[in-house]
Amino acid sequence: MIRYALKCDQGHSFESWFKSGEAFDTLHSSGLVACTQCGSAKVTKSLMAPSVRTDHDRPLTTTASPEEEAIAKLRKEVEDNSDYVGMSFASEARKMHEGDAPKRNIYGETKPEEAIKLLEEGIPVAPLPFTPRKQTN
Repeated sequence: MIRYALKCDQGHSFESWFKSGEAFDTLHSSGLVACTQCGSAKVTKSLMAPSVRTDHDRPLTTTASPEEEAIAKLRKEVEDNSDYVGMSFASEARKMHEGDAPKRNIYGETKPEEAIKLLEEGIPVAPLPFTPRKQTN
């Protein structure tokens, strides 16, 4: 795992973990790395000092920023009160909008172009400031 300090074109700074540098590059080139505050996909890596442990008996402690705490609270609210539909988000949103499926709170993933189409069709959608956890069951 690797942690990068990131910055969007609106000047927001944030950090995120990636499986590898190559994983970051793949996600970034696909437009899937977005600002946690404004949702902009125009993100660049920032300079970052490495984390070095000097005392093996004392674990590193981190304090969550107010923004990180708010995002964690929002994540819990969404996960507790919505159905995760994965990559079927766009089709599920359309079905509900057209009355072909019961209305309910959903969240999932879709390509930016598909989200724009949903908005153009009058289907209300909004990006979340976090990536959904992959559900195995």
